[in-house]
Amino acid sequence: MRTARYAFVAALLLAAFTLALAGALHAQSYPTKSILVVLPQQSGSATDVMVRLAGQKMSESMKQPVVMMNLPGAGGLIGAERIANSPPDGYTIGSLNDGLLTQVPYLFQKIAYDPVNGFEPVSTVATVTYALVVHPSLPAKSVSELIALAKAQPGKIDFASGGNGNAQHLAMELFMSQTGTSFTHVPFRGAAQAGLEVVSGRVPVALMGIAPNLSFIREGRLRALAVPAEKRSYLLPDVPTVTEAGVRGYVFSTYTGFFVPRGTPRAIIERLSRETVKAVNEPVVRERLLQLGMEPGGSTPEQLGALIQNDRVKWQKVIKDAGIKAE
Repeated sequence: MRTARYAFVAALLLAAFTLALAGALHAQSYPTKSILVVLPQQSGSATDVMVRLAGQKMSESMKQPVVMMNLPGAGGLIGAERIANSPPDGYTIGSLNDGLLTQVPYLFQKIAYDPVNGFEPVSTVATVTYALVVHPSLPAKSVSELIALAKAQPGKIDFASGGNGNAQHLAMELFMSQTGTSFTHVPFRGAAQAGLEVVSGRVPVALMGIAPNLSFIREGRLRALAVPAEKRSYLLPDVPTVTEAGVRGYVFSTYTGFFVPRGTPRAIIERLSRETVKAVNEPVVRERLLQLGMEPGGSTPEQLGALIQNDRVKWQKVIKDAGIKAE
């Protein structure tokens, strides 16, 4: 009986070793054909440009074509579903923004992919930087003055966002919870329209991406009060961080990372992570990303996984406390 049990255990160990060896050998030869990158974003968007830059360098390094496929629609849900349901062989990579994994699970009751268990993190690619801006007609020239104004007029000052439940909206809800202020949300169809409403003065406050609004800031048509980041922006070196402006711990950005379907061999994930880090640190790529208002990324799978998990906890609380539901 004991001999039979030992033989059974030995057989299991041999099978596991054989599978691990096969996976390692497969990873050593990977890639042997073109790699598809699915982007749930519109062609020509800043995120699209960013991912294409990284993909080109990865293609040169791995000596295989890295082909881009834009699959926008339903706020990125269509593309995310395609990625999650692809074979876990390393030949389909997803370019996902953080919201699809950290905010969507708490905004929608039903989605067609598993945002928690459907993907393996690979690496961050880049982070989009924002600024807290006001129209010059608003008598607030600093974050502290804006907070004082809002507390003196609870709910009387409007803020714009690109839609109910989108990242700009959630970030302002977080700002209100941390500062004890109350603004009124005015959602629009996309960040570009929201930005124009603030430039026009019809809505006085917003958290906006720096790069698309940089000309308005430099022309004085928008006043940048602070950047919600750990360090000042390369594009706005004279604008303080929100922490420097007196609200400690308020940090907000959006980031894009590479993800693969759950079950992709670990050795392939590590190879893709190394290639991503190398690509985004190429001088020409770094410089272009900075020009686009993005901080170059590059991380281990573990670092990206931890970032996603921490943000899930943060946004779940914001969404629940504010009673936000996606439209």
